[in-house]
Order: sequence, then structure tokens, then C-alpha cells
Amino acid sequence: MKNLTKIKQHQLKLQKRYKSLIEQAYNLRQTDSAESDISEFDAIKLLDKLNKLKYLYRDPSQPA
Repeated sequence: MKNLTKIKQHQLKLQKRYKSLIEQAYNLRQTDSAESDISEFDAIKLLDKLNKLKYLYRDPSQPA
């Protein structure tokens, strides 16, 4: 159970960082497209990690 809590905390941290990177990419789109692309790429990598964590942290109360 302790590991599930750690996974969930890490997942929340990554979600916050993902949201920040997507917002940054959006804001930079008009001024610096290269930096925007880099932020978007980093966000996509984080999304991949989030999807892997989502697989690990499956809520036991929800049906499969």
C-alpha cells in the first residue's frame, strides 16, 4: 500500500509538470517556436511516463 501512495504522489507531480510544460509551449508558440517545440516534446515524454504509471497504479475499487 505504501508503494501505491508513492506512485500516486509521483504521478501527481508529473501531471503538474506536464500541465506546466504544455502551458509554456502554448505561450511560446508565437514568440519562440523552437523553444515551444522543445517544451512540447518534453511534455510528450512526460505523458508517456504518466501513462506507464497509470498502468501501474490501477485503483482496485474500479472494475478492470
